[in-house]
Amino acid sequence: MRKAKGMNDLDPDEILATVSASYGRRVLGIACLVLLGGLVLYLAVTTTPALIWRLFLLGLGAGFLGIADMMRRSTALVLELTETQLRERGGQVLARIEDIQSIDRGFFAFKPSNGFLLRLAYTAPRQWRPGLWWRMGRRIGVGGMTPASATKNMSEMIAILIAKRAG
Repeated sequence: MRKAKGMNDLDPDEILATVSASYGRRVLGIACLVLLGGLVLYLAVTTTPALIWRLFLLGLGAGFLGIADMMRRSTALVLELTETQLRERGGQVLARIEDIQSIDRGFFAFKPSNGFLLRLAYTAPRQWRPGLWWRMGRRIGVGGMTPASATKNMSEMIAILIAKRAG
């Protein structure tokens, strides 16, 4: 007879929750950025503004297309929560559970759409995965193009792991 696993019997590498971008939001967000970049480039090529404005519009259009590509690559990733860390599938660690001081899921929190905010015990380098997560100083925001149900589940699991650590 198998004994049911409790929170104390978890394997440190067992995945407790995952979050990934929803397909519809991903397609719509990337398509909007590509369309905007294409329109700005079209405007720069077909109209005859001053040279400085033409260069500005070309740079702006190329920037939108670059961000669309960044979003395409980042929203293909999956975030995984284990008992010891929050990471991207493939290995990059966003935060270790022991370093998370608090989690904020409130309505007025400075967090991504459908997401949550983690406050860490240390300052980490800035990083941004458009549509999935960002890190600025001691804060990590998870969400954006993710389904609210998946991020809520992950945030509740993180809250449980923090409470378990606190005793």
